[in-house]
Amino acid sequence: MASLKPPTSAQKYIAELLGTFALVFFGCGAAVGAGFFLGFGIGFLGIAFAFGVTVLVMVYTIGPISGCHINPAITISMLASRKISIQDAIGYIIGQCVGAVMGAGALLLIVSGMPGYQIATNGLGQNAFGGLHASMTAAFIAEVILTFFFLIVIYGSTADWAPKGFAGIAIGLTLFVIHLVAIPIDGTSVNPARSLGPALFVGGTALNQLWLFVVAPIIGGLLAAGVWTYVLGPGTGPESAPKASAKGSAASE
Repeated sequence: MASLKPPTSAQKYIAELLGTFALVFFGCGAAVGAGFFLGFGIGFLGIAFAFGVTVLVMVYTIGPISGCHINPAITISMLASRKISIQDAIGYIIGQCVGAVMGAGALLLIVSGMPGYQIATNGLGQNAFGGLHASMTAAFIAEVILTFFFLIVIYGSTADWAPKGFAGIAIGLTLFVIHLVAIPIDGTSVNPARSLGPALFVGGTALNQLWLFVVAPIIGGLLAAGVWTYVLGPGTGPESAPKASAKGSAASE
């Protein structure tokens, strides 16, 4: 039987765009619904479930194509650990950001047709600190720590010695637990693209605070890359890390 051709760069970047679109549309859509319908909403548990399950199904859908990063913090961490090329990293991040903006735009287009919806009041699932949320310092620390552990799970569940076929479950469940912890803190980011999409449409404070939800997850991802490369992973340094390849994946190694 003829071997399958590896995915092209365009296919990988489009897969990342579609996966991030889905994450923002379904995850933030659940957040908007939970707030808009008040007592009839799905609550924190439902929002966490929406984000976790979306990632889980996307891992098995686009994982074989792009590795299903759908998160610039993951892509940058994989770049730092030499699991993806610079060219692919740039393409992935562009696709992720475009997909996030498209997902948030599509969500806004739909919820704007709901009676009584006001973006200034009901939001779009954007992240925030201060006010009803935790302080800036608390949110920053939470995002670094939670992204760090998210990446450690990704590295471990996709390692060569890990049981095959279960990475998506581990990654999705981890994101579910992360949301249970972080929704009351700052709405949960651990993903700069997920934060970018809603913030661009909501504007104001959401856009002014966006920097934290870009910087903190990237720091957490880089810390995870260092710990995995030098402490937990195979070998003792970057010379033993897998070379950059078309895989470059969080879910298809």
